Amino acid sequence: MSSREKGKKILILGGSGFIGNALYKELRGYFDTYGTYCTNPTFRDNQQFYPYNMVEDDVFAILDKIKPDVIISSVRGDFAAQLIAHQHLVEYVSENDAKILFISSANVFDAYSKFPSYEYDKTLSGSIYGKLKIRIENMLMRIPQEKMAILRVSMVFGNASPRLKEIRTALQENEPIEVFPNLITNVIDDDKLSQQIHYIINQNLYGIYHLGSKDLVHHEDFIKETIQNLGNFHPILKKVYTSNDDRYLAALPKNHLLPKNLQFGYQEVIDHHLPIE
Repeated sequence: MSSREKGKKILILGGSGFIGNALYKELRGYFDTYGTYCTNPTFRDNQQFYPYNMVEDDVFAILDKIKPDVIISSVRGDFAAQLIAHQHLVEYVSENDAKILFISSANVFDAYSKFPSYEYDKTLSGSIYGKLKIRIENMLMRIPQEKMAILRVSMVFGNASPRLKEIRTALQENEPIEVFPNLITNVIDDDKLSQQIHYIINQNLYGIYHLGSKDLVHHEDFIKETIQNLGNFHPILKKVYTSNDDRYLAALPKNHLLPKNLQFGYQEVIDHHLPIE
């Protein structure tokens, strides 16, 4: 890697969160990488992390201090504050030699249920969360394309993920675990997501990317196989039916395919989960 790449400044908004922290660990050895945290005190002594309360603080203060070349938005929280923060990010990248990578969601398609969705399908959401992501995506669509990448993901797992922590706790306490028998989706884990985003930064790619397994799986089957991988458990499954028929919530790639070594199936995500000791 060239010294210029090593000197490239990356700012991860939401760097203390599950996805943001996985990205920080992946990128910090290759780029001059910074992150933000809101309340987690374990990041106070890390010189690469800055406190940032999205509701109270203006993101311009951090942007002016770090002057990032690449901003990765994996921030969560108050929806109104997210909209304002991203308006400011759009202003920054429009006026500077900088780029924004926005981690979006398959929920931008959650009003469609009969088919999986591809990069250039029309977005339509029936959920507040999906509508927020669409609004931010639309902001980014108005700036020069080479200054942004929209990275849509479905369900993100990983050993430190909130989803897997909930499953582990439920298994240990013999509590029911919700499954959606009619939901067909694709999945990813934090390591693979971080590697894919690293590649997108390295290659200076832009546009819309769907990051996730290249194959689809029923949510119930995926959770059952994950539990089998975690150990010898007899889980209580609470089946939740949101429709009478199969419904899709899956963001599959078609136009923007990553190299073969960065493509994977859902079984690899299951195998990545460590058994409960």
